[in-house]
Amino acid sequence: DDPHELKMKFSAVVLALAFGTAAAFAPQAPAKSSVKLASAKDDLIALAEANTDALSPGFWDPLGVAEIDFWGLGQDGTIGYLRHAEIKHGRVAMAAFVGYLAGANGVQFPWPQTLKGDPFPYAGGSPEAQWDAIPLAAKWQIISVIAFLELWGECALDTHYMKGGKPGVYPPLVNNANMQIPHPVPLNLFDPFNLSAKASPEKKAKGLIAEINNGRLAMIGIMGFLAEAKVAGSVPFLTGVVKPYDGDSMAPFLSDFDMFNL
Repeated sequence: DDPHELKMKFSAVVLALAFGTAAAFAPQAPAKSSVKLASAKDDLIALAEANTDALSPGFWDPLGVAEIDFWGLGQDGTIGYLRHAEIKHGRVAMAAFVGYLAGANGVQFPWPQTLKGDPFPYAGGSPEAQWDAIPLAAKWQIISVIAFLELWGECALDTHYMKGGKPGVYPPLVNNANMQIPHPVPLNLFDPFNLSAKASPEKKAKGLIAEINNGRLAMIGIMGFLAEAKVAGSVPFLTGVVKPYDGDSMAPFLSDFDMFNL
């Protein structure tokens, strides 16, 4: 067989196993209550109608996605999955958007990137090229941290978001009754300084809506940056602003990684 084809097949198997492992360690569903207060779709509609800051307020589902049953999860489980996915991707996109602006404007950490004293790469102000220029070991460190946070977010919840839990909740790293980290961790990833613990329900609801809206805009924004960098003129407002990039943003190890030549 063609080595490239074998590499693609092997990568697909690795990804399938990784996602399967995350799902396998998810907490078991709690016992169902005899009284059902509200369905996930009711909560979804209420959230959409309360989102008066959106360009098109109200519940809008032209494809009927809220009625689909993913993987036998049922409607509530499917909606929980979709809501959590949107919130999580929005958070990642907000971080990516800010990071892209920082990298494009030459904002770097003041300390060396490697033990040899090598600085963080500027790569002509192209964040995509900056990623290509960092050492392979650094890429694996970043991916490993992300993998740990992803697994922790799936395994350490009190109630999983696909089984009645609240979408968007990230379990604490400190004093978690479900799982413990062998190494001491000083702060939680979410709300590390415990600022929102005493917030009113109204303030928390407003913050959730703001987070969803900002996340949606950030997802559009970061994809706009990537599109303009790859295809000049595809985003007219960014033409001449974003540095061109001739690599592949969707292949993070393409430039220095071969599955069969480690």
